Amino acid sequence: MSSTQAAKNTTVNDAEIIHFSRDSHQWWDEDGPFAPLHRLNPVRIGYIRDQIEAHFSCSDLHDKSILDVGCGGGLVCEPLSRLGAQMTGADADTQAIDVAKAHSQQGGLDITYLNQPVEDIDAQYDVVLALEIIEHVENPQAFVQECAARVKPGGLLIMSTLNRTVKSFLGGIVAAEYILRWVPQGTHDWKKFIKPSELTRMMRAADLDASDLTGLHYDPISAQFTLRRNTIDVNYLLSASKPLR
Repeated sequence: MSSTQAAKNTTVNDAEIIHFSRDSHQWWDEDGPFAPLHRLNPVRIGYIRDQIEAHFSCSDLHDKSILDVGCGGGLVCEPLSRLGAQMTGADADTQAIDVAKAHSQQGGLDITYLNQPVEDIDAQYDVVLALEIIEHVENPQAFVQECAARVKPGGLLIMSTLNRTVKSFLGGIVAAEYILRWVPQGTHDWKKFIKPSELTRMMRAADLDASDLTGLHYDPISAQFTLRRNTIDVNYLLSASKPLR
């Protein structure tokens, strides 16, 4: 395959990597540019744990291999590792991976970190996570296909992203980037947000069966995120299983 063909097949958007790498050294600053993810993390971890335990009919995450695609500085890898999962994190941002490795070593955690895109990973896992990343990739359908290919038969893919609605434009871009200044301006492109129906179709095309759709609701009074099945107009999580066949 020529270098031109390889570039066309990648899911990595170089401009997005450059944008995020400017702040990668601040991944673990709870008041920094990734503060919204720190606020969101307890709810995400709870959802992931519950989905895995329900899907595999188990009572904990021990012996479950999990790949976190677009892991950044390891915000999701570390708590799941503490819950007993065998964690692998992957990200195309070299600086983010360096931060993740250093932070996990300080915490005495055994986490494998890969500085590569999902299409270059040569293994399968019980669970693949792709959280708050599909809206930043080059080819969403190809990205879902590549994530699905890393799921073992009988395994689980869990994704989260932003719905493409008027409310998500006002909350995810206008408020988050310009009013509250939670994240740097230009972090999101509303046109790249993906509706649940679109993501479900992508999963179906990748031979996955969508099993759960849950919304994430932010309460500005309590400054807390909560899970709400009937509130998917801004952020949402979608789980899908891979048939054994």
